[in-house]
Amino acid sequence: MVATTDITIADGVVRGRRGRRVLRWRSIPYAAPPVGDQRFRAPQPVQPWSGVRDATEFGNAAMQHREGARIGPRGYQPTSEDSLTLNVTVPARASASPRPVLVFIHGGGYLFGTSALGLYSGARLAQRGDAIVVSLNYRLGVFGYVDFGEYSSASRAYESNLGLRDQVAALRWVRDNIAAFGGDPGNVTIFGESAGAHAVLALLGTPEAGGLFHRAISQSPPADWAMTAEDARTFARRCLDELGIAPEAANKELGTIDGHELRRAFNRVARRVVHERRGLFPTSPVVDGEYLPLPPVQAIEEGSAHRVPLIIGTNRDEGTLFAKFADELPTTPDRLRSALESVGADQERIAAAYPGFADNPRVAVRAGGDYVFWRPSLRVMAGHSRHAPTYAYRYDFAPRALHLAGLGATHASDLIPVFGGGDGPLGRALTAAGGGSGLRAVTRQFQDNWVEFARTGTPLPSWPRYTEQQRSTLIIDDPTRVEHDPEPTKRLAWQGVGVPSLT
Repeated sequence: MVATTDITIADGVVRGRRGRRVLRWRSIPYAAPPVGDQRFRAPQPVQPWSGVRDATEFGNAAMQHREGARIGPRGYQPTSEDSLTLNVTVPARASASPRPVLVFIHGGGYLFGTSALGLYSGARLAQRGDAIVVSLNYRLGVFGYVDFGEYSSASRAYESNLGLRDQVAALRWVRDNIAAFGGDPGNVTIFGESAGAHAVLALLGTPEAGGLFHRAISQSPPADWAMTAEDARTFARRCLDELGIAPEAANKELGTIDGHELRRAFNRVARRVVHERRGLFPTSPVVDGEYLPLPPVQAIEEGSAHRVPLIIGTNRDEGTLFAKFADELPTTPDRLRSALESVGADQERIAAAYPGFADNPRVAVRAGGDYVFWRPSLRVMAGHSRHAPTYAYRYDFAPRALHLAGLGATHASDLIPVFGGGDGPLGRALTAAGGGSGLRAVTRQFQDNWVEFARTGTPLPSWPRYTEQQRSTLIIDDPTRVEHDPEPTKRLAWQGVGVPSLT
């Protein structure tokens, strides 16, 4: 028989699962289902319920391709537009004082992913840090990141930045309800990886998110992803063309068309755009001048972003994962040259920093990964450090299996130590050929720094603040060390280089 535990929150009673080490509540709604007339609308309040709502099992993942919601070797989470839920993991032992709260935003290019992935459970992180871990779903792809506002009418409005609005709604839920779980609503840290790391930076630049979080951690953000209003309109029109919907009929048909047909058409358009404009990713928040007034990096540099303490970093070998398993990023010589040409970059300067990038595939993979992730993160490190405490890292560790696979410290590999996954099936598989002690060491580094930062606003004393004078960076490896201004020639080569536009 499953042991359960009930908690009363603002909307009713939720029943979670009681384990020996942690208590878990799964798929608690933080907003009303965005279906029917609410499709492409800002998230609305939850309708309170009577009785006890079961929160012992996961509900739906956001709408996406089935493979994106894979949660096991043969297991898939069902997908639906009705997916605005979050999960709460709490240490089972009692606490004399409110616990710090860490809110995780999953990655997946704003296209796929789910908070139900076992690695994201947060149980080990919650136990080690005596903290509460919250993870959330948000609208993805066409449902969360295409701006159909041009086709609004008086009777049916379509709003922008829906995935970002969902994340703000989830943070409001945390503010209003986390005390019932023993959490401190005045001590909330948001953290995310990849697109989730970008979401962290977008929230820094979102006025509506002010006061809803107090520290931020951004792991491998493609930091300067942002659609201009003009690019967003162009992309939305392409989606309509793919669907065969005339502009004058868009207001009605966008609200009634089958969700899977809408998703498939969007995916086709997005793939074409990514191939046409290497370095541009069309599924990202829109700088609409209202909900998101400025591109997040610009807001951070100018000081108009929320001035909370920030940890930000990238992995040494970001590009290898995409070179082997995906086709979206400029990680070949031809694609990288195309991306750099489209933004007028000084390719001779970049070639001097990455000798052979124009014809050597391995060098292009490294340069392409740095272009997408490290280059814009450097702007955030410098810009935010002028206005608030900032701590920079680079993750260099990789067990022998990842080196043998040609991946190294690749994109997303840092999630394993952050969540303590070294003891799970994935961690055991990755360390079967060696590296177990190193993985345990970097797991302690990540978790102890993340939790100390969440608790106090500063990581461990061994990690110095980042400044533009020193550029002190924690190199997380076995052993971990501090370097001042790592790889300055490459850093200087990327100065002034941006991402292309759709229009």
